[in-house]
Amino acid sequence: MKYNQLWADVHLELSRLLKEELPAEPPRPEKDRVVFFQRLAMLYVRYIQIFRQLEKVYDQVVHPQKRQLIRVILNSVIGRVLELKNEMVEKEFSEYHYMDDVLHDLKLKPADLEIPIPRYFISERSKELQQRKMMLTDILKMVGDPESPEPLKAKDMSQEEALKIIQVAERARQGRLRAKLNEESRKMNRMYRTKDSGTADLESASVCIQKVWRGYIQRKRAKIARDEEMIFLGMAMDPKYKLPLPAEIIAQAIEASLRIKQEEYEDDYQKSVVAVTNKIRDVEGDDISKTMKDQIQQWFIECRDATGSFPDYPDVEDGGSALIFAEKDPQQVKYTLRQNSDLLHIFFYSSLQEEKQSGLKMLPSAFLTDLEVGNKTFVDFWKTRNESRNYNQRHEVELIQEEKRKDIEAEIRLQKKKGSKSGKKKKKEKDLTSDRTLESLCQELVENGLLKQAHNVRLQDYLGDYSYLGTTLRQNDIEPMPSLSDVRQVLSLYAILPLGSQLVHEKAPLIKAILLAGPAGVGKKMLVHAICQETGANLFDLSPLNTAGKYPGKSGLAMMLHMVFKVARLLQPSVIWIEDTEKMFYKKVPKEEKELDPKRLKKDLPKSLKLIKGEDRVLIIGTTKDPSSADIKSLCKMYSKIILIPRPDYGSRYILWKQLIKKQGGEVTRALDLSSLAKISDGYTPGHMVQVIQSTVTKRRILQQANRPLTAAEFVAPLAKIDPVFQEEEEALKNWYAKTPLGKKRIKAATGKEEEEVPAKGKDAKKKKGKK
Repeated sequence: MKYNQLWADVHLELSRLLKEELPAEPPRPEKDRVVFFQRLAMLYVRYIQIFRQLEKVYDQVVHPQKRQLIRVILNSVIGRVLELKNEMVEKEFSEYHYMDDVLHDLKLKPADLEIPIPRYFISERSKELQQRKMMLTDILKMVGDPESPEPLKAKDMSQEEALKIIQVAERARQGRLRAKLNEESRKMNRMYRTKDSGTADLESASVCIQKVWRGYIQRKRAKIARDEEMIFLGMAMDPKYKLPLPAEIIAQAIEASLRIKQEEYEDDYQKSVVAVTNKIRDVEGDDISKTMKDQIQQWFIECRDATGSFPDYPDVEDGGSALIFAEKDPQQVKYTLRQNSDLLHIFFYSSLQEEKQSGLKMLPSAFLTDLEVGNKTFVDFWKTRNESRNYNQRHEVELIQEEKRKDIEAEIRLQKKKGSKSGKKKKKEKDLTSDRTLESLCQELVENGLLKQAHNVRLQDYLGDYSYLGTTLRQNDIEPMPSLSDVRQVLSLYAILPLGSQLVHEKAPLIKAILLAGPAGVGKKMLVHAICQETGANLFDLSPLNTAGKYPGKSGLAMMLHMVFKVARLLQPSVIWIEDTEKMFYKKVPKEEKELDPKRLKKDLPKSLKLIKGEDRVLIIGTTKDPSSADIKSLCKMYSKIILIPRPDYGSRYILWKQLIKKQGGEVTRALDLSSLAKISDGYTPGHMVQVIQSTVTKRRILQQANRPLTAAEFVAPLAKIDPVFQEEEEALKNWYAKTPLGKKRIKAATGKEEEEVPAKGKDAKKKKGKK
């Protein structure tokens, strides 16, 4: 009942939002860009709160038919969040937004802005993902993992070399034995030199022992008192809460049992759907068909009487026979068929023209209608439904009957339309591997290192703190560098949510390619693998260095791209990763890389990118640490979204040191000054920190922690041996980003030149081209 109440609360807030977004009278255009963005930001944050609550509800509700409706509403909310994000980017000319004031107004914490990753992305595809993983594992066993290191082989050794090694080992053994004997002899000599102490010496010894013991006891009591005070002030956690409480263990067990129930109830529901459908088709199918036939004949007669001639049968694209049963007379139906597409075109064109002339308006939404219908279904049906007899939340047969009658009517309409002319046939892509099985294609891609298993990392492992000064800096005309938390949030929106949901990918703003630009060690590769893990996506590697020497020639290149994109579509969702993507768009290829031919994909890959449609959950992700070496025009044409990843700020560094040391097995105590460590590591990336921690927190050092806790000084020496990311390198990245399309728009907006030049058309364009 708790989650039913939570569902009702969500719809209450959703109803308020829909009233604001779909008012009775259209709102006036807003001329102030700042005010308009504030409205967008407020809607965005409120939809995220609904998204977070709905995800919890969907994860725990067991009623199959409720889950269907919740799933539809959840996907629509995700789609609306992506639409608002897209609109905020267009209005603020930045991929990153800072909404401290909105959080303050809504009394929310920065953690409430975190984008949740729906658990059903993985849980509802667990069997499929397990089979796919087993298939890849079997192929890797057959061909050998290309990324695994070569096995160690016995090295041929001469007799002299062998004797030298034996001599060194033997001399070391004798040295250790001699040192041990010397230590024992020194101890024996000290024992012989010790004389019988007098009474005074015994008294002074006892006083010394008492001092040491009392000092130890007092320090221990002071530490306990200090820890209790910190717990009382809320600045430290009570140790008893560090271990899972009995209530938490019970809650986890209940959640696990609910998921088992979900699977069981869903199986029963699907079996019932099949049984009910067959029953309705057998018992009521003939009556439905006969009634429909009589209605269609009557409609044709009425059309002839009204217009003087029999009309054409409505096309399936226009609604088919569904138009016949609509509440319209024959003349209206005929007019609708003729004018429908023209009116829609005129409506959208006029609305866009109106927006340009009068001010800023919200863009049309592909999800608001679905949200309105879903909310109405809940209010009209589920909100007031008496479920006292359905305590176990099993499916309801009468609901299946109502739904399937409509489906069977639709099937019969299609049967009656069968044989009529269909619309234009879509041009199909030529299949170069039509005679091959999917398994054989996968095996070949694995053998060539183009299809890989993603590393087991999650997006939550990409640690970073919230940017608390973003709004303040922008108000003072200073463009802040995004935090690692902002990067995590943007990739959740642009990559994980569309790849995880087919409906969202088809209807939300389509993103085909993302570029991650940043210094070495900031976690670009980790993010690619995390995206694959969170969505269950396959990972294809088309990096210039990985494809060098493979599938030579023009025909070989075409075959490689065809195979990769074919398998990526068949096993979607899929991620195609291009590491060091700047090499593909080099201004000038370095001499040492000419033999590798890094630019061989420059022309053909963008062509394959154009073939990706809304129904294809395939995403290209490029990573680069040196984007300035590439032709910026070609690079920006390939990647519609460019995400700049900075070196971590102080807050992110503090969290990284703390969590990475714990992950390595180290204990964070008062002796370890994390604040100072975070301060002196300014300019160092998470990759540098991992390297330092692994070299410092060794197995031996972990065993010594009980007597000698870790200190910040131990990490300074290995940190000093690594070159940080200097301010000049970060400034160079910022300057490069300012030359990208979105960066240029941001600069124009900052200088007050918000209006862009309208591109010339027709004769004017030819004149300009000629002058150029």
